[in-house]
Amino acid sequence: MASVIWVSREKFEQLVAEALDTIPPELARAMSNVVVTVVDEAPEPDLLGLYTGVPLTERGDWYSAVLPDCIEIYRDAICEICETEEDVIREVRITVIHEVGHHFGIDDARLHELGW
Repeated sequence: MASVIWVSREKFEQLVAEALDTIPPELARAMSNVVVTVVDEAPEPDLLGLYTGVPLTERGDWYSAVLPDCIEIYRDAICEICETEEDVIREVRITVIHEVGHHFGIDDARLHELGW
């Protein structure tokens, strides 16, 4: 069995922030009413991240004064599948980009085609 790596919550949050900083500025500016949080435990096995909300592509005139969409990145689940800090950095970036893609209305199949 491969060894897993443990990353502190503070360091993990920093990695998530750094991954968000890699999003092209024009896309980052287009993100609207969404919060990104680190959660230690995933609500189900094998889940590394989760987007909950209304994708930008589905918002209409009715969309106003609503709670923000939420992107959760699951620290324990990501650490469990990684052996090195470099693995964690790579997996955090992939997961963050994948969930941000959902915010832009991109489905899982297309994200996987794009390598996310």
